[in-house]
Amino acid sequence: MSTGLGVEERLRRMEDLHELQQLRAHYCQHLDSGRWDELVELFTPDGAFVGLSTARGRTGLREFFSNLQSGSLSAWWHFSSNETLEVDDDRATGQTWLLQPCVVDRQSQLAAGRYVDTMVRCEDGRWRFEERAVRFFWWSDVEQGWEPGTFVWPPARDAADRPGAGQ
Repeated sequence: MSTGLGVEERLRRMEDLHELQQLRAHYCQHLDSGRWDELVELFTPDGAFVGLSTARGRTGLREFFSNLQSGSLSAWWHFSSNETLEVDDDRATGQTWLLQPCVVDRQSQLAAGRYVDTMVRCEDGRWRFEERAVRFFWWSDVEQGWEPGTFVWPPARDAADRPGAGQ
């Protein structure tokens, strides 16, 4: 397979892809473990999370993420797959599908959606999120079942995946 790139360029691309995959994995692990300081360090200083609400900057991100469990949403676990990545020098974009079991008002719920990411290589050489947006296909009670467009948790409705979103 000829890519037109030399070995060094191909190696850097593979390293970048690996680091970007690790960035996404660490996001889920830090969020699920409540490691807020480590989580917000995965974003640029003015980075944003968009979806259930919009939070920008590390102070705003820390406040948003740490307050998630103070309402009716008390627990969650992120399982991601079907990742895509496009790398253009020091910028990357892509999507990740999401399956999220969670507990809302002491009820087992399940959500599915996607993350739409913009990531940049920062001056220290690390990749970070410039923006991570979540869009839900559905969010439903486990016992009730689910289908596209079902949203039993109202904040998820505001982050509904609409035709053409993230494309």
